[in-house]
Amino acid sequence: MGHFSDMFHGLARSLSIKKWKTVENGGKIECVEALVKDAKRNERILRSSGVVNVDGSDNLASLFSRRGEKGANQDCLVAWEGFGCQEDMMFCGVFDGHGQWGHFVAKKVRDSMPPSLLFHWQDTLASTSIDSEAAPDSNSKLHKFNVWKQSFIKTCNAVDHELAMQRKFDSFYSGTTALSIVRQGDMLIVANVGDSRAVLASESEDGSLAAIQLTVDFKPNIPQEAERISQCNGRVFCLEDEPGVYRVWLPHEESPGLAMSRALGDYCVKDHGLISEPEVTQWPISARDQFVILATDGVWDVISNQEAVEIVSLAPDKASSARRLVECAARAWKRKRRGYATDDISAICLFFHASRQNQ
Repeated sequence: MGHFSDMFHGLARSLSIKKWKTVENGGKIECVEALVKDAKRNERILRSSGVVNVDGSDNLASLFSRRGEKGANQDCLVAWEGFGCQEDMMFCGVFDGHGQWGHFVAKKVRDSMPPSLLFHWQDTLASTSIDSEAAPDSNSKLHKFNVWKQSFIKTCNAVDHELAMQRKFDSFYSGTTALSIVRQGDMLIVANVGDSRAVLASESEDGSLAAIQLTVDFKPNIPQEAERISQCNGRVFCLEDEPGVYRVWLPHEESPGLAMSRALGDYCVKDHGLISEPEVTQWPISARDQFVILATDGVWDVISNQEAVEIVSLAPDKASSARRLVECAARAWKRKRRGYATDDISAICLFFHASRQNQ
């Protein structure tokens, strides 16, 4: 990636943490902005349906999004290979907007989250004096996870605050979910706000693929979520024509009726139990782990975890895997949800051993 990659490695790796601390925030922000431009120029960032696979990388990401029957596609996605010019890192995210301006909110978060996370990751590394290239013992891995966890929490807070400040669209009654992952070597960090889902495909001893759900679907009827909403005078209940679909409502109004308990934006219910804090977890990637699926609820409303893993594994090639999953979900909507408008459907399939397997 030329001289700029060398420059970043000088900042992120070669320079001492003490020296990094002396750089003003403005300088750090400029550095991150330059990294984004460099990644775009080298086609390492993809914000639409397609494939990201850099020569020599272990990662191959297949992305696909399909508009439903409710209007504008409020789903969007992003993949960034060599995240922040770190050769062993990749960022992927899916965002599911809702409300009148949900498509604008989702796109804004998609564009803001990766550079914001990169900024907070570097800033947290500096403030905790942790070297990102420390020896890979258990203590180091715990430190790395804690740095990522703090960075994701700071990022979601910053992006949510940024949404409240902007004036190009109204995010008072509109918002988005945000499910994102970072792969750093053999470590997978997962951060989830909302009801999109991450599912891992791991090889069992008999050679079959098992589906492992890595995230919680943050629905309002989950006990700890419902309790928080209730303590903040929000309400959780189903409408008569939607049995089993729990939504969040204001104390004295029949709005906004959110089907998730965590989201970015939606400031009308931020004082009544809705939060934007992500749940951040980690997964050590082993030789048995083959790929991870990130998808909006348009997939999971009609496709089980195991079905999704099997659909992806049977795709004719890795590059077409996300499209195949989305199209299977669209057909399942026609069968299982007759009379309901098909939701927007989006998925990312990230393969961990792309360079060692046929694509």
